[in-house]
Amino acid sequence: MAVVFTILIVKGQIQMKKKILEAAVLVFAIILAMAVALAACGGKAENEPGSRKPDAGLQQDTKGVGTEEGNENPEEEPLGEGETGPPEEEIESEPIDLEKVRPNESGKIMIVMFHRFVEECDPDVKGGEWITTFREFEKLLQTLYDMGYRLISLSDYLDNRIDVPAGFIPMVFTFDDGTAGQFNLINKDGELVANPRSAVGIMEEFYKTHPDFGLEGTFFINMGSNPFAGEGTVKERLQYLVDKGFEIGNHTLNHEDLKTVKSPEKLLEELGGNQKALNRVLEGYEMKTLALPLGHLPPTDELKELLLEGEYQGVKYENRGVFAVGWDPAYPPAGVDFQPSYIHRVRATGVKAEKFDLNWWLENLSREEQYVSDGDPGTITVPRAKEEKIDPGKLNGKKLRVY
Repeated sequence: MAVVFTILIVKGQIQMKKKILEAAVLVFAIILAMAVALAACGGKAENEPGSRKPDAGLQQDTKGVGTEEGNENPEEEPLGEGETGPPEEEIESEPIDLEKVRPNESGKIMIVMFHRFVEECDPDVKGGEWITTFREFEKLLQTLYDMGYRLISLSDYLDNRIDVPAGFIPMVFTFDDGTAGQFNLINKDGELVANPRSAVGIMEEFYKTHPDFGLEGTFFINMGSNPFAGEGTVKERLQYLVDKGFEIGNHTLNHEDLKTVKSPEKLLEELGGNQKALNRVLEGYEMKTLALPLGHLPPTDELKELLLEGEYQGVKYENRGVFAVGWDPAYPPAGVDFQPSYIHRVRATGVKAEKFDLNWWLENLSREEQYVSDGDPGTITVPRAKEEKIDPGKLNGKKLRVY
């Protein structure tokens, strides 16, 4: 009897284990089916858009990332203060149709020279060729934009960092003498802003609707005068320009006709003295360009060398470009004829138009004669027939491409 009872117990246990196993298999099958259904509805294969398999090492615990504890690679030390990582991979520009765009980065560049701006002016007034009305300046910006010109800074020109879209033509704006029509501040609701009836104010307004035109320019000033007379201090006026990205250049302390300067002392006073006066209001700002008052050079080679660098009362100056009074476009910075010690400019058209002013050049300078960008700041592209116009020693790290 005991043996029969024992056999029944064992048989019952076997049947119970079998049922438990069957139930477990059923549950596992249900879970597996649900997982497959979810993967089919919302999952992404490894190579589908939006999916990305983490890189080896990035799946690990992120404890201590950026510290020595979290540095998994023994060959890579963590960056110290002030250090940067490896440079980002350079992204190549999209290739262009050279025969369609016809880039020519050996062509000339117009560095435009402005002086006075007024609301209205009689065309017969004496000196009318130096005066621009605000209305004509507004028209000029639209004309230049429509013709494919884009502004660059004078520094970018000198550094051969010309970066405008393919097929477009770079242009530089310069302003001499620091006149109020070029720029002055007004008080608007307790804030100092550029007068909308000034060249800067007009450029700022145009930039709002044409940001690709650029907002660039260099103002050559005389600190011996009261530059940009109007609201605010001289410091506030100059700081406004610098904060907006404009550049300040040397025009001598007192607008001295350098043709009449006979001594190094006087020349140093005019150039170094202007830098020293500027640093009283803009500490640390260095003027790197010089516009010759009246376009005149000093009479001797010794004095001409001081145009480029010198020192006055402990203040050093260095001019990377010396600019003449305009009559024709400038050579490109990589050109064989480019000379930073005497760079040509084009005079803006005044109320009295003259030959060789900006409008004259816009009508008479062909596209083939101008610098037409290839859209790639890392290359200098020229037609094969113009290859000899480029000086390989002035490429500034760029690649020369000939087609």
